[in-house]
Amino acid sequence: MQEEIVINPLNEKIEEALNKIRPYLEADGGNVQVIELTEDLVLRVKFMGACSSCSMSAMTFKGGIEDTIRREVPEIVKVEVVA
Repeated sequence: MQEEIVINPLNEKIEEALNKIRPYLEADGGNVQVIELTEDLVLRVKFMGACSSCSMSAMTFKGGIEDTIRREVPEIVKVEVVA
């Protein structure tokens, strides 16, 4: 029996939104990775590279990542950073 893979159409929208801000993160040696999209539409992301230890990461998250995701993918209820 073949396993059916279900692709959430929101995943593509999320990646498109993140790709708009990734060049800025990458310019400083960082990035962001999607960890999980829960059933209740909470998006969990993880900072990668320099972003994981940067003192400005909270501002980057709030002013860049969270705002972009909420604007581009309004279905997302909440965005969280996980360690």
